[in-house]
Amino acid sequence: MPSDQKILTPSLVSGELAGLSPLPLLLRPAADTDWRHCLDDIRQCVDQQLEQVGGLLLRGFTVAGDQDFQAFARSFGHELLSYDYASTPRTKVEGGVYTSTEYPAHQVIPLHNEQAYTLNWPLKIWFHCVTASEEGGETPIADSRKVYQQIDPAIREKFASRKLMYVRNYGNGLDLPWQKAFSTEDKAQVEQFCRDNQIDFEWKADGELRTRQVCQATAVHPRTGESVWFNQAHLFHVSNLQPHVRDTLVSIVGEDNLPRNVYYGDGSPIDEAELAHVREVLAACEVKFRWQQGDIMMLDNMLVAHGRSTFKGERKVIVAMAEPHS
Repeated sequence: MPSDQKILTPSLVSGELAGLSPLPLLLRPAADTDWRHCLDDIRQCVDQQLEQVGGLLLRGFTVAGDQDFQAFARSFGHELLSYDYASTPRTKVEGGVYTSTEYPAHQVIPLHNEQAYTLNWPLKIWFHCVTASEEGGETPIADSRKVYQQIDPAIREKFASRKLMYVRNYGNGLDLPWQKAFSTEDKAQVEQFCRDNQIDFEWKADGELRTRQVCQATAVHPRTGESVWFNQAHLFHVSNLQPHVRDTLVSIVGEDNLPRNVYYGDGSPIDEAELAHVREVLAACEVKFRWQQGDIMMLDNMLVAHGRSTFKGERKVIVAMAEPHS
């Protein structure tokens, strides 16, 4: 056995990705590569390690297609969640299994916790690498507890106490149409979803939808009691756009009609220097590793943020989520 590996259970060994310890914890099969034969030991490791480390990377197990990944994710005892109130384009692969965000390969997706722009989110999220890109394409991760601790306390308190208002304008060829975001063609269903989820909505004169929702900037994990940085302000804010794209959009549609933006909970603007600080902390906490075909990464969605690097060549990473929390 390599010196950097240790026996965790009869069927699993653990190791470290070079320079990445302790996140994510690497799990490999000791001998049998069928995850079903190792499932009891995998569950034991998840129970013991996931909420300590935040993320596990299972490497070397046989995963026979999308349905097999779906079965793996479901084996932890929770039904898989649908991608409701979506903010990015995805394609449904199987029940509860989706492609990762379908942004062009040259675009970076900043670190974020899934659906932290809402009042409801999954506690568990799985990523499965079906095809690893020839260059780039990593799914960077970061410990949200560490991010919380490293944010300037004055900025952290300001965000936490004032909260955040996310403003979205759907459609018009600039962002997801409301039909895609809410998975329905029925305006009445959209309105009911908004009422149920404390989302203010209005149908604009052109027939398109605008929503506003006030959400948390930080959160406390329901089981560990740890505080985490938990929002997508740095991603939704107009300052996340390239300057020339920002200037062009604002000149054409005006700030009120930008596809997405974010303010403090009372509607006042966020200081862009504060968001620059947040981005610097996220970058300092980022952990990155190369995908290998067949890898499965399981994250506690509150404890660990994720993103996507640029890439070249074909890349397919699919995603599943479970265990809803409000």
